[in-house]
Amino acid sequence: MSQTFFPGQVLAIAAQAADRLLKLGSGDAALLYLQLLRHGSAEGLKWTDPRLQAALDQLRAQGLAPDRLPAPEPPPAPEAPPPEYATEDITQALAEERSTFPALVGEVERRLGKRLSTADLKNLYTLYDHLALPAEVILMLVGWCIDETARKYGPGRKPFLSQIKKEGFSWARLGVDTMERAEERIAALTRLRGRESEVLRLLDISPRPLVQREKDYIAAWDGMGFDDEAIRMAYERTVLKKQSMDWGYMNGILRRWHEKGLHTAAAVRTGDRDPRPVRAGGVQKAAPPPADQERRAREDMERLRRLMEQMKQEGN
Repeated sequence: MSQTFFPGQVLAIAAQAADRLLKLGSGDAALLYLQLLRHGSAEGLKWTDPRLQAALDQLRAQGLAPDRLPAPEPPPAPEAPPPEYATEDITQALAEERSTFPALVGEVERRLGKRLSTADLKNLYTLYDHLALPAEVILMLVGWCIDETARKYGPGRKPFLSQIKKEGFSWARLGVDTMERAEERIAALTRLRGRESEVLRLLDISPRPLVQREKDYIAAWDGMGFDDEAIRMAYERTVLKKQSMDWGYMNGILRRWHEKGLHTAAAVRTGDRDPRPVRAGGVQKAAPPPADQERRAREDMERLRRLMEQMKQEGN
């Protein structure tokens, strides 16, 4: 049997809108309506103007499209690449008496326990000059990266300046450019680091360093506000369906629950249509009461009976 429903986001359509689309009997009108519902504009359809206008007129006649389509959002401006600093630029920056860069270099060398190479100095100067991060923010960034490297790879291991620069660009994109914001960022990262360990335990995965994609998934689930038991339920449904852990599939389950406002195990059991019992944290959850099972069975049989009657009528 072909799969007709796919995991991920759920796109809902009102019954009244569906009835009007069916009344139109136009495939182009239906496609345009789905495009507007999903993306908010006709951008991406790659239709000719006459084809788009004809479908749009049909939708407007049924009250299914606005008088004026929203203009497509302009693409985000590309991030300006950092300049290629020459050795002379670094030498001049180190000789600047009123600059805080020389003192920053000395403190970073002390914390990393080594003399910075020319390439290291260029990376550090990129944070200082191109991103314009204050010296105190850079030192907090360096401290965080040192702690993270030691946690992942053992005491004594230190990060490369290229790794620190990469994290610095991430901080800059988030607007972390003051000590207060840096403290907030480190607090959030520290809490999320503990959350990563908790989620690995819920997924029956032995403690290990996570790849960035896994970090992104866990950060998203944490931001959505799921409790431990809901995450465990999504994991077990994933394994039941895929026979192994599948991060993308599990993310689809959790995103669907999030769109429904279901963030706890109790809310999922009440609001999600999947009636299968799910073990959470090693505890077998009770199956739905017999009365609920009987009611659902009667409803299923009634739907099946109506479908059979309809098929018989169409065959006559």
